Amino acid sequence: MEEKNLTIGDIAQELGVSKTTVSRAISGKGRIGQQTRQRVLAYIEEHHYSPNVVAKGLAQNKTFNIGLVLPGDYNIVELPFFQKCMMGISRLASARGYDVLISMVTSDQITQLERAVTNRKIDGAILTRTLAEDAPMQYLKDNGVPFVALGSTDDRQVIQIDNDHRSACGELTGSLLDGGIEKIALIGGSEEYIVTRNRLRGFEDAFRERPDWGGTRQVFLNIDKACEVDTIVEKLLSEQVECIVSMDDYLCGCVLNTLQQRQIAVPEQVQVVSFYDSSMLANRIPAITSIRFDVEELGRKACELLLQILDEEEVPARTLLGYEVRMRESTKSVRR
Repeated sequence: MEEKNLTIGDIAQELGVSKTTVSRAISGKGRIGQQTRQRVLAYIEEHHYSPNVVAKGLAQNKTFNIGLVLPGDYNIVELPFFQKCMMGISRLASARGYDVLISMVTSDQITQLERAVTNRKIDGAILTRTLAEDAPMQYLKDNGVPFVALGSTDDRQVIQIDNDHRSACGELTGSLLDGGIEKIALIGGSEEYIVTRNRLRGFEDAFRERPDWGGTRQVFLNIDKACEVDTIVEKLLSEQVECIVSMDDYLCGCVLNTLQQRQIAVPEQVQVVSFYDSSMLANRIPAITSIRFDVEELGRKACELLLQILDEEEVPARTLLGYEVRMRESTKSVRR
């Protein structure tokens, strides 16, 4: 018998036990006498047996696959975020002996996820976006699939992990107000995304904490096209708004492009801020004041939580990771 081809059946035959007994000895689960377990493990060690993933999965009733649920309607600007998340998830999953199976979904189309669950291809899943009406999340709940939501949700039964967007946006907005800004505007994306709502809450928190602030503020939400941003910026410039805050780097890029086309100097004529830092803004001149989140660590932590759930360990219902407010040249005061 060649040792490299050794199977659970071979071990069972050599030791005169059942395949189920060998599987239980390997997995450490199920009722089996300690003496028999030690006998099987000793034989395995002597013959350098390493069960393949399929055999190990059958023994433990696991696939050793994690489902990574990505939004199929993401735009190109969001790609770096999902890439970094995926990197953090994949690195930890690989180190723990798991592979990652990707399912693309939209708010009304979750066929890939349904197929992965129905065919028992995954042990659990990580959702990379949370929505107000979240079909993928509801499907996983209805089918009893363990999962972690990367983002926030009001559903307290869902294990969730997110960056502390509300505190971060509140801190940055407060710094702007304390710096003397009296006319400020916020441009944000879809209210369907929970992250949009949390960033808005942080923005509004800063004003509630400063009841004596006597300036004016404007908020524009559900903006996703460059032409819409162009129209808004034109309006704000006519009203001599001092600072334009964007909820993400895509919208901020649109604001900067409009200002550049109209030869409006930043920060001399208008200050510019983004609530999300990324490589898109890294090479801008002047450098853009923004908030940095460690996205790869967010993915890694989400994967760690899911693996703990799969190992039947207790995990916190909600985890918030930190942030770094980066004050840069785009909001520096102009000396006259």
